[in-house]
Amino acid sequence: MATSDVINWDEAMEQVGDDEEFLRELLGDFRSEVEAQLVKIDEALRAHALTPEMYHVVARAAHVVKGASSNLMCGQLRIASSKLEQSAHQSASRDCLLLQYQDLLVAMNNYRGMCDHLGI
Repeated sequence: MATSDVINWDEAMEQVGDDEEFLRELLGDFRSEVEAQLVKIDEALRAHALTPEMYHVVARAAHVVKGASSNLMCGQLRIASSKLEQSAHQSASRDCLLLQYQDLLVAMNNYRGMCDHLGI
């Protein structure tokens, strides 16, 4: 895993006008937001029925992660959340959603590790 796959620091710095303090704040806030969205996805996927509401919750939470990760140049999270969002929109099987959720969790673990490494 390349560091730039987790956070492309140079591009993220460009997004915030080279304000490192602001970028660190955004990345910390983003970490909290992703954690909240993961809880929503997890709770929805634990539902017994594959209802339109369950698919909507998963797609919406994945969309939130995708958008923020795109703005902050967090490639792994963007890719994983995008795939999960698309599958939820297509009413994919629970097994498919769970596999893609696991990919999102791996991306989040990599992000946490990078944030810890950066002192965020």
